[in-house]
Amino acid sequence: MTDRADTSPEPAHSGGRPRPTAARVRHARPEHLDRVAELAADHAAYEKAAPPAPGLADRLARLLFGPEPPRLRCLVAELPDGRLAGYATCAPELSTWDGAEYLHMDCLYLAPTERGLGLGPLFMAALRAEAEALGLPEIQWQTPTWNEGAIRFYDRLGATSKPKLRYTLPTAPPQ
Repeated sequence: MTDRADTSPEPAHSGGRPRPTAARVRHARPEHLDRVAELAADHAAYEKAAPPAPGLADRLARLLFGPEPPRLRCLVAELPDGRLAGYATCAPELSTWDGAEYLHMDCLYLAPTERGLGLGPLFMAALRAEAEALGLPEIQWQTPTWNEGAIRFYDRLGATSKPKLRYTLPTAPPQ
């Protein structure tokens, strides 16, 4: 299978900080999942949320690699030395109002030490390619209102925001 999410690096500088010359964004492989789970825990802490429950790498393996058809897609930013600097997850979703599907980006996270290297645009290009390969016309996502760096990044891409609150409700009633 061809890894459609592999992306080429852009020019060597982004925001004044040198970009890794061979960094790329690619589909996660099973051997990446322990690191993805670590990054997800860091992401939760960054967003002031509860950490993922133990066993996240195993749950992700089932969602990404079967035995059922994949319900989730995971992209990773791989640095020239093989380290994973970040991850993005996405899945097709439905819009009743549009009567159409779109690609929902659930997470996009870069380790703090790897920000400013131009990996964000590589992720977004890979997500666009993923949506296009699935025949989906757009990508939708959300970010906390306090995450000003992410908001500036998304605005620079030309993305538009819609004010909304996101709710969660457990399926089992509280006891």
